[in-house]
Amino acid sequence: MTIDLDEALEAINFDTMDLSLHMPFGLLLDKVEELSGLVSLLQAENQKLRDEINRLKGENGKPNFRPQTGSKDVSSEKERKSFAPGILKKPKNKNYKITINRVEKCAVDKSKLPADVIFKGCRSVIIQDIVIQTDNIEFQRETYYSPSLRQTFVGDLPKGYEGQFGPGVKAYILSAYYESNMTESAIVKTLRTHGIFISACTVSRILTDDKEAYHEEKKEIVREGLASSLPQQMDDTSARVGGKNHFTHILCNALYTSYFTRPHKDRLTLLEILTQGPLTFKFNDTTYALMEQMNVSEKTRVFLKDRFLLQPQEELSRSEMDALLQEFFPNPEKHKSARKAILEAAALVAYRSSLGSISLMLTDNAPQFQAIAEFLALCWIHEGRHYKKLTPYLTRHKKKVAGFLTKFWDYYRDLLQYKVAPNLDFAEKLSLDFDILFSEKTGYNDLDERIAMTKSRKGSLTLVLSFPELPLHNNASELGARVQARKRDISLHTLNQKGTEAKDTLMTIVETAKKHGVNIYRYFYDRITQKYEIPSLAALIKRGSQAESLNLSPPVAT
Repeated sequence: MTIDLDEALEAINFDTMDLSLHMPFGLLLDKVEELSGLVSLLQAENQKLRDEINRLKGENGKPNFRPQTGSKDVSSEKERKSFAPGILKKPKNKNYKITINRVEKCAVDKSKLPADVIFKGCRSVIIQDIVIQTDNIEFQRETYYSPSLRQTFVGDLPKGYEGQFGPGVKAYILSAYYESNMTESAIVKTLRTHGIFISACTVSRILTDDKEAYHEEKKEIVREGLASSLPQQMDDTSARVGGKNHFTHILCNALYTSYFTRPHKDRLTLLEILTQGPLTFKFNDTTYALMEQMNVSEKTRVFLKDRFLLQPQEELSRSEMDALLQEFFPNPEKHKSARKAILEAAALVAYRSSLGSISLMLTDNAPQFQAIAEFLALCWIHEGRHYKKLTPYLTRHKKKVAGFLTKFWDYYRDLLQYKVAPNLDFAEKLSLDFDILFSEKTGYNDLDERIAMTKSRKGSLTLVLSFPELPLHNNASELGARVQARKRDISLHTLNQKGTEAKDTLMTIVETAKKHGVNIYRYFYDRITQKYEIPSLAALIKRGSQAESLNLSPPVAT
């Protein structure tokens, strides 16, 4: 009879085992886990080699069936939402959002009523419907000719009616593409179905051309967003421009979401986005200390210190920096990492000393976000995801992971309660609880290493104890990244810089408008007709920031 190892281990009562055996037995179990993982990797590699051999022999490899159960679920939404304040509130009746356009009475055929009926009023039933029809206009423009001036004078069209299509069609195309994620071909088919005869090229031009006013509004959105009272969040996701790999960076908080597509995702790129202008570079003791952390050689640091042009308070432009690096590293194919480290260190110091620099930022633990802000907070959802990625083989270890995750989310719930009513005593208790929880030894090596890793990030994970307004997760930036991911799925890529900038700008406007309850179709219609009856999104951000600043709890020192 075959005895299952996992079942046999579960039958052992470890509480009665000799204490001297606990350590060697724990090491043995960790070795079982290590070997189990190694076997899985070797089996997968072996199958790939067999498939390759079969293909070289002219045969077929093993079919790649998609697993019905999907990949391992590492989402923490269930745990997070179960602790979110107000998550169980009953949703409002949807009718409060509905605008009533007309009222009609439904009469009863009185000939069918008995003689003793009594009128009890009317029962209201709201039925939603829509009317889709064209509004094609023939403008008869008065035309005059002056023989003496040899000039023709023609009556002006109303704003927004330039070209062959009016503001309704233009606003619909922009909202359908950027809010509803319709493809250009689908927009063309829909418009033609309803009597608007438009070409795909015209739709493309409406989506990308003459967007200068929108670009200016995006700049205002980002400027007010960075100046707002709420912490900033950043993330990035992949993008394609002209068939080449790029990255779309998301900069946001609860008041706005902005997009910037760039070829790289290094620290210099992030600083360019945050400064919204050309980078400057500054050398002082902090710069040299950063260079040392980035492994810049002592010889290079000494050269820069001795360079007579580099006074402590002087800032250099990028062209001046390039000339300096060219002098010290004449071969462009060598010392690339040193060049990059020098640029990043000097740019970081210049940015951190500027008036517009942000002091508090929430991100994941990607290296490019390090040192940009004075305080860098990490996401608890990302941290919890690391524990859910553990795949123990033994039931004993699975129980340990599940048990620790329960404690993990219990602590998360305590942090949520702290955010509602922050005070110094509660902050000190939570700080001590963190040390106790993440000093725990479970006997499962992979889990213990993960716990120790979390403990090493205490400063970033518990910043909320000093800044109660800080979110515990960076879902705002992840949701922003999801918008770009869906756009990438539908449209694949942008073809050129103009299309890329239009995409970034209009996605910024659409996602920011959503956060302020602005109807994006009406917004586009208002801007196209140049009526400007809807306030600018930057003004709404400023108003929201002022309201938030009145509600923010004062920082609690820990």
